[in-house]
Amino acid sequence: MSDHIPSLHPQGRERIFVAGHRGMVGAALCRALEARGRCDLVRRSHAELDLTDAAAVHRFFETEAIDSVYLAAARVGGIHANQRYPADFIYQNLMIEANVIHHAWLHGVRRLLFLGSSCIYPRLAPQPITESALLSGPLELTNEAYAVAKIAGIKLCESYNRQHGTDFRSVMPTNLYGPCDNYHPQNSHVLPALLQRLHAAMRSDAEAVVIWGSGTPRREFLHVDDLASACLHVMQTDQQRYAALVSPHLSHLNVGSGEEITIADLAALVAEIVGFDGDIRFDTSQPDGTPRKLLESSALRSLGWQPAIGLCEGIQQTYLQTVSQLDGYAPASPPTHLPQDPTAQARPHLAS
Repeated sequence: MSDHIPSLHPQGRERIFVAGHRGMVGAALCRALEARGRCDLVRRSHAELDLTDAAAVHRFFETEAIDSVYLAAARVGGIHANQRYPADFIYQNLMIEANVIHHAWLHGVRRLLFLGSSCIYPRLAPQPITESALLSGPLELTNEAYAVAKIAGIKLCESYNRQHGTDFRSVMPTNLYGPCDNYHPQNSHVLPALLQRLHAAMRSDAEAVVIWGSGTPRREFLHVDDLASACLHVMQTDQQRYAALVSPHLSHLNVGSGEEITIADLAALVAEIVGFDGDIRFDTSQPDGTPRKLLESSALRSLGWQPAIGLCEGIQQTYLQTVSQLDGYAPASPPTHLPQDPTAQARPHLAS
């Protein structure tokens, strides 16, 4: 059952603001919304609208008559970036969330979706992680500042809902990958970092690649296009049905694939996809991060959503889409077969 938000604009078209449209998640949301149709997308670059500037955000909402908001704008990065720039991560993300959520309420936005992260959960949360694990224990220290900011975003939505009767929702995706990701050698997340380093090693005929950590942590990955489909599904769910699934003080939904893989196995899978046949070595002097992180996403699945892109297929697609970005080289044709997906056995057991 869906609830298409009515609009006061001509032809009943929603005006939807995708905050962060140039990022991986925002770009995927724009693709999904454009494919769905029936809306006018409103996009602003950072140069056009600084979301940390309250006055600028106020002027934007005052003039644009926005119906719905997808809040995907954020300062993001991997372990290295989180450790080096914690003040930037907490300040910029808090300001973005506070400004957009406050002015969305102030200017009558009918529905908002806040995009968080699975790092909001305690480092040693029981697995798989349910939504109720929020604030039940200490956070992973390597990205604590970012996690605290994202928790604040959830609580902002809940607080405005309780005090002002808004319909502001939150989803917490697992580790994401796909088009428009960040491939910076130091500031990227694990999967794009592996793609970048192993592709470079393949092109240079390197004998070995060294990867941070022990390789033993287990991670769940979701293609960003699957996240976008989940976000649209959540936003189109009628308010009564959504409210019955959550509570006023615990209103976010997990978004995961239900599959997990060790970093060592992931590195081996990426190496096979990019064609690197050298050694993969692990630098155990570097931090691992959270030992295991698998989201329990049955609440979202009870609304009828399922991921569509398997891990091996998704990495293959992503590599073919970004190989020219990595070093200016594009293969003449894609590989004729996919390597065996080490998470494939888990897929039939996904909750429905």
